[in-house]
Amino acid sequence: MVLAKRKNLWTKQQLRQHVQVVSGELPPSIVFYNATYLNNGLKKWVTSNIWVYEDRIVYVGDDLPEKHPSTEWIDCYGKYLVPGYIEPHAHPFQLYNPLTLARYASQRGTTTMMNDNLLFLLGLTKEKALTLIENLDQYPVSMYWWARYDSQTQLLDEEAITNKNMKEWLAHPLVIQGGELTAWPDVLGGDDEILEWMQETRRLGKPVEGHLPGASLATLTKMGLLGVSCDHEAMTGEEALRRLEMGMMTSLRYSSIRPDLPVILESLLKKGVTSFDRVMMNTDGSTPSFLENGTTDKLIAIALEKGVPSEDAYSMVSYNVANHYGISDTHGMIAPGRVAHINILASKEDPLPVSVLARGKWLKRDRDEVEQDWSFDWEDHGLSPLDNSWEIQSNDLTFSGPAGIEMVNAVITKPYNLSVETSVEELPSGSDESFMMLLSREGKWRVNTIIKGFANQVKGFASSFSNTGDFILIGKNKADMMTAFNRINEIGGGISLVEDGEVISEIKLPLMGKMSDLPLEELIKVEKRMIQELEDRGYLYKDPVYSLLFFSSTHLPFIRLTQQGIYDVKRKMVLFPSIMR
Repeated sequence: MVLAKRKNLWTKQQLRQHVQVVSGELPPSIVFYNATYLNNGLKKWVTSNIWVYEDRIVYVGDDLPEKHPSTEWIDCYGKYLVPGYIEPHAHPFQLYNPLTLARYASQRGTTTMMNDNLLFLLGLTKEKALTLIENLDQYPVSMYWWARYDSQTQLLDEEAITNKNMKEWLAHPLVIQGGELTAWPDVLGGDDEILEWMQETRRLGKPVEGHLPGASLATLTKMGLLGVSCDHEAMTGEEALRRLEMGMMTSLRYSSIRPDLPVILESLLKKGVTSFDRVMMNTDGSTPSFLENGTTDKLIAIALEKGVPSEDAYSMVSYNVANHYGISDTHGMIAPGRVAHINILASKEDPLPVSVLARGKWLKRDRDEVEQDWSFDWEDHGLSPLDNSWEIQSNDLTFSGPAGIEMVNAVITKPYNLSVETSVEELPSGSDESFMMLLSREGKWRVNTIIKGFANQVKGFASSFSNTGDFILIGKNKADMMTAFNRINEIGGGISLVEDGEVISEIKLPLMGKMSDLPLEELIKVEKRMIQELEDRGYLYKDPVYSLLFFSSTHLPFIRLTQQGIYDVKRKMVLFPSIMR
């Protein structure tokens, strides 16, 4: 197998300096002495001294260097050191952005992120997107990326996903995997273009991430034969065990939409599973408020609580991840040659670190955040506030047709026969039917329908946050829907809830209309207020962000609002086409 082009983390001169440190010719930057640390090679806790030079661990052993005034000495007696945590499955645009998520997660010990590229793939040119991920690599948190094979919806223009673009994404040294593969039914059905990209991914020495919810053993086997090497969609212990038995890397999920981890771990332990070497854990793009109680550190805490040995619990978010992605020579271990991502714990039982070192820089010391410059020129990279030169008209709010869509839960929708008069300006209060529109971000087309089960008191609700970047309007009152839409245009993108002409709650999303620039702690407060206001008006499902994101996502059943129109996922056909404005 031809190995992927790897990014050289250090120059020849730096490598020589690292050797000089070990030889005593240069002083180390930091020495951790009396350090009890997790040795992933032995899978046991070992006491040694750890030398760091700039951003790299250069020595682990019994020796200590000569005293030097430039060296920081850290006595680790009574503390425990573990590798910086790795999030293997991040969607870094769930209202937050990659940097606000990275900064927040790093305070809880996550110093490496494996990020979804879908927003940048669809929203930017390939050149701008690849330049963006390169420039995001300057921060202390290591950021790697996926290369999506499909848009996860039905677009009018699939220009971003061409053979040339896909192969350039896959070849990039910061792109660490192909997938996640939501279009696996197409591959099984004969889509050779995606299969070719999967083959290219494997030729480059990179894994392919599946998306196989509810898959049978036969389906898992077929996808494994076609190149899928990992899946994160197990929802029960039985499903996780099935993946492990057939040799797949299995990523267990604890997210706002699927908090399955505790039940799965409990089940695996009851089934007698004792080896967790091929298990990872992930937060799968959880919404901001779900992360309030922790990120990857929360996953470790759950694993420890369920009885997973500490050596395995920490490895499932460090060494196991790095080993799967082929970067264990630089990440996921406290060992010579690795990037200096180190968490200092007060005890093995408490995965929330008291101190965090990332690329040799302190991000947290003695429970306090160490200030870093997390600023970034998003506009220079094409992530500007929305600036529409067009307006919505009253005749756009025309709703007709025999069928609408009904919410089964926060993300699943099915068809239903309309039972309300739609020519009115306001639907009756108390019923659970609302007007709904998907509106082109350029103002070129619209898809109008009635949604049942979203809420019974929401008068006007508009969002530029969606899977495709198009606008979603929902509400009982057409005038309030227009006011909500106008408001998100005024603020350069976002989510707005309007009642009787007044803005009740809003979330500003100035980065392409999809991401906030607020620190995540502040964004959590804003999102929680929006959720509460929606719940007060009859929203039932706790996760409106995912509702908005997945209304257009055709990897979920049964009916979706897409750029092409109202789409039947099972039959793979447009039921009612979008209307040009």
